[in-house]
Amino acid sequence: MKRTLMVFLLLGGLALAQADGAKIYAQCAGCHQANGQGIPGAFPPLAGHVAEILSKEGGREHLIRVLLWGLQGQIQVKGMKYNGAMPAYAQLKDEDIAAVLNHIATAWGDDKKVKDFKPFAAAEVKALRDKKLTPQQVYEERKKLGLK
Repeated sequence: MKRTLMVFLLLGGLALAQADGAKIYAQCAGCHQANGQGIPGAFPPLAGHVAEILSKEGGREHLIRVLLWGLQGQIQVKGMKYNGAMPAYAQLKDEDIAAVLNHIATAWGDDKKVKDFKPFAAAEVKALRDKKLTPQQVYEERKKLGLK
């Protein structure tokens, strides 16, 4: 009985974490859209592209840094060019950034396209928070990953 209760509480906690990520993502949906498809030519899609980033060595860390410090520079996603600025969200708590990253990694099935995907943790965000970057530095990091 105790074991069943513990499993139930754990699963309930995970569901809440995902719900929080979806709630936080509402701030992003104006640009990237609720379905993660973005707005062609204006705001890049996340659906499908998150898996591409996660498949790169250093991709997890890059996604965290994009949320923490923003991104500015011309990028190409699914053959379309975008030249805008992603704002920084360093004001969010570590667990909130992890939750929204888990949402964008799982909401459209990108996690299933990445070998051995594991959920983001607040500790990962905390570990990267100390090294502050500019949005342009995050952009340069993106290029080093081999992403356009």
